Amino acid sequence: MNTDHTKIKLHGFNNLTKTLSVNFYNIRYAHTLADRQDYLQHIDEAYSTKRLQQVLSEVVGIIGADILNMSAYDYEPRGSSVACLIAEEPVLPDTAMSGLPSGNQGIAMQQCTVAHLDKSHVTAHTYPESHPDDGIHTIRVDMDISTCGEVSPLNALDYLIEAFDEDVVVLDYRVRGFTRDVLGQKHYTDHEIASIRDFLSKDTRHRYQMTDMNVMQTSTFHTRMKRLDFRLGDYLFGKHTHEFQKDERDALELRLKKEMDEIYFGAGRLG
Repeated sequence: MNTDHTKIKLHGFNNLTKTLSVNFYNIRYAHTLADRQDYLQHIDEAYSTKRLQQVLSEVVGIIGADILNMSAYDYEPRGSSVACLIAEEPVLPDTAMSGLPSGNQGIAMQQCTVAHLDKSHVTAHTYPESHPDDGIHTIRVDMDISTCGEVSPLNALDYLIEAFDEDVVVLDYRVRGFTRDVLGQKHYTDHEIASIRDFLSKDTRHRYQMTDMNVMQTSTFHTRMKRLDFRLGDYLFGKHTHEFQKDERDALELRLKKEMDEIYFGAGRLG
């Protein structure tokens, strides 16, 4: 990220708050009851608190922060949550990971995790969901990275998208507050940004359809992403494409694409 605050002598601490919220959506079709049970077992493992904690730890390292505390929780019958409190500066060994079991290296084995930072926090929550009668399953992973000072959550974007590799991604970024220079002038941002997509790699931009809705005056940025490459076999859980008749394949592809489009465009809402 290009920053300009290093060229400006600030009066005291950089008081800007930067928050990145990411929603990941993974969509699959499980044909039989046995397939659905296997799918649920799969998401319990693929989106466990252990994995979420590992991802959050990587994020904290990428943005140049340090973990002060991390907590995790498993929901019943399924679902996970992790929260992490982070610091911009290195923390003393006896205070780091103070909320975790000893010898755990900051990775707790539960299904909810929270990491606390002295400058802010990183959180992750999962929301498994299924269509009531047609076998389509969607799991949503919500992540929030909130920082202040010089720490930038946008630096972790490519890692997060690569780590989850999901079908639909919704991104929100906002800079709040202001900081002052030594002359008393207010600065409402410390870096240039026209769109969140500017902080994504060329490979990521080529793999997704994207739509932006940005409000420059309030430093609020919104980007929606939908995977471009659709292969039916990638969305079938427990079955292979050849096990369906052509008309069944065509109908199933339409249903899966409809699910993706509704999430991407925000269509199909109540009311």
